[in-house]
Amino acid sequence: MKSMTGFAYTEKQLDGVSVAVEIKSYNSRFLELSINLSQQLAPLEPRIRGIIAGRCKRGKVEVSVREKKENARFSVNVNSEAVRAYGYAAEKVKSLLPSAYAGQNLPLEAFFELDGVVEVEKESEDEDEAWANIKDVFFETLEKFEREREREGLHTKENVLSYITILERSHDTVVSLLPQIEQSIKDNIKIRFAELAADSIDENRVLAETALLLMKYTVAEEVSRLSSHLSAFRAEIDGSAGVGKKLDFICQEINREINTIGSKTPLIEVSRTVVDMKDAVENIREQLRNVE
Repeated sequence: MKSMTGFAYTEKQLDGVSVAVEIKSYNSRFLELSINLSQQLAPLEPRIRGIIAGRCKRGKVEVSVREKKENARFSVNVNSEAVRAYGYAAEKVKSLLPSAYAGQNLPLEAFFELDGVVEVEKESEDEDEAWANIKDVFFETLEKFEREREREGLHTKENVLSYITILERSHDTVVSLLPQIEQSIKDNIKIRFAELAADSIDENRVLAETALLLMKYTVAEEVSRLSSHLSAFRAEIDGSAGVGKKLDFICQEINREINTIGSKTPLIEVSRTVVDMKDAVENIREQLRNVE
């Protein structure tokens, strides 16, 4: 079991190349990938996206990779036409300003901030070279990220199983009360017959009515299915990755049986147990919202 939330960051400098990788994720019903790369690493996006998709089944995952070369070659080109055009425009603006501004000149550094004046061309690298520069740091960060998700997932698993134990104990309580449930139905029928027929009670009729009501109100089948769902939950939680949706579905089935038991059973003891079970299921489903 893995959590959908995790974070990892690694920054290293190897052979004159500085690489920084950050991976973080949040809860999401589906897999959403956001890949943010340095300009020279752009060709690697499909490769990185494929690797992350192979590790994560659900969640919003954000990946950032930055590469900086210490002695990277680059050239700076000046667009002469742009400089002349901006200079002409500056002189034109000065001529329109009041005399108080006539002696002021446009700072030289301001031209470097104008669009199209300076063009910087960095040394390009092919995809294989770019991947060779970052792959070790990338996979190291990815393993940290996976360990963090597994650590958080283990904590969630332990918490969820504690609530499953509560449900199993509650199930056993309901099983122990089944004879009382049947006796309660029988006693209620006797009371109704006594009210209608004074002291004359037909025991055979009481038994027949009891049998009919037991067919309608017994919770033996629901209790049996609840036991099956709890066993299925324990088996699934130790299964492969991406169990969150399956476990949530099983919780829906568990909740369905609990609701039926509560609606069909007249005993106060069972009603109290049902409340405890519904609270446990709600806590489990809250935890599962963070499970991949």
